Amino acid sequence: MADTVFLSNADFEQYRMLIYNESGIHFTPTNRSILESRLKDRLREKSIDVRTYYNTISRDKEEMKSFLDSITTNLTRFFRNQAHFDVLEHHIVPELMKLKKSLGNTTIKIWSAGCSTGEEPYTLAMLMSQITPAPWKFEIIASDISLKCLMTAKEGFYADSRIAGVPDNYLHKFFDKVSGGYKIKHDLMSKVRFDYHNLKNDSGLHNLDIVFCRNVIIYFDEAAQTAVMKRFWDAMASKSFLLIGHSESLFGMDTKFEFVKTQWSTFYKKWI
Repeated sequence: MADTVFLSNADFEQYRMLIYNESGIHFTPTNRSILESRLKDRLREKSIDVRTYYNTISRDKEEMKSFLDSITTNLTRFFRNQAHFDVLEHHIVPELMKLKKSLGNTTIKIWSAGCSTGEEPYTLAMLMSQITPAPWKFEIIASDISLKCLMTAKEGFYADSRIAGVPDNYLHKFFDKVSGGYKIKHDLMSKVRFDYHNLKNDSGLHNLDIVFCRNVIIYFDEAAQTAVMKRFWDAMASKSFLLIGHSESLFGMDTKFEFVKTQWSTFYKKWI
């Protein structure tokens, strides 16, 4: 196999459309080199050429999952974008607790969509454990399109370099020190359910109170973004909250979400 893969214009267009149709991820000519780089590794591993591999992923759903895994970017860390966790603690959760208490409901349901290697949902679980007194409960569903990332998340082990940003009191309460790093304690791990999910498809989730989907839709074009937001809307409770990445926006998009700005951070809410 060659050390470098150069896609012809026709091949690039075919791969680009197949990826888009399967996942909503949008490759443009400007990030074509990223696709070629990721494709190189798969071709080397399979010892096949560009055309043969295209035919393979077109009919083999498991290999398609592996391919999509290889082209996704999984940059994350604990307490990434602290402002989002501040607004969760000081505004969103108190508002939800006030609302749900009046309805006799003491469970808060959260979806971490595009959870990567688990830092985000575990951060949510740590924070919710701290700020939800009895009899309040919380459920966290975490999903990603990368099976490799989900395996790491389910294992709950993070090297020393990966736990930067975790406050000392959280580190002592929610992690066990092990050889080479830290492992999430079983009690916290049990509060997060990980599952494979492609955002192009319906999640099957309902009555969600909070959705975190940060730095994910930036890889989609406007049509795919709008479709994802419609599915989020349908999955969320009538009074619920959506947090997306700081570099992302729903401005100009055809959605029903209401933009909210607070002293801590901005977010969107569904309020019907």
